[in-house]
Amino acid sequence: MLASEAKLVERCLQGDDAAWESIVTTYARRIYNLGYRYTGRPAEAEDLSQDIFIRVYQNLKSYRPDAGSFQNWILKVARNLIIDHYRQTRRFRQTGGSDELEALAITDERQVNPLRSVEQSEASRMLHDGLQSLSPELKEAVLLRDLEGLAYTEIAEMLSIPEGTVKSRINRGRIELARLLARRRAQTERLSV
Repeated sequence: MLASEAKLVERCLQGDDAAWESIVTTYARRIYNLGYRYTGRPAEAEDLSQDIFIRVYQNLKSYRPDAGSFQNWILKVARNLIIDHYRQTRRFRQTGGSDELEALAITDERQVNPLRSVEQSEASRMLHDGLQSLSPELKEAVLLRDLEGLAYTEIAEMLSIPEGTVKSRINRGRIELARLLARRRAQTERLSV
């Protein structure tokens, strides 16, 4: 895989538009989703995605296949740009995963049932509100593991921290998020009684 990634980058550096289009097509959804999970706003996520791809294009020559996968490299570029965006706006939307999330039963399936739609909307709002309380470090680790599906070693490499620290942050983030969601759900149930 690394050899094909390196060839694709090499073709792109030689001016092959099809190679660049292949990179954008391969990573566009993932980059947009990453931006959206951090910002919570579609338009802002689109702007971030464009900025990220501009930065990737400008820095393609710095990619080194012997240093790791292209996916890790491009996600590291995205992460750095998103952090810069956060520092500029001081709004850092939170995202994560836990057993409590599974209890909320948020799914991607299209539901025709209006009651289910309202329940999902409320669950998403609770998740969003709960995530606002996590620290950026915890949110980032949980996001990369639970929503992006990266391995611990990939996250450690991307964040330039030990793998044990990654595991600790993910665990603390999940616990904190579950605690916050449980408390908010209990408050909502009390109000609806």
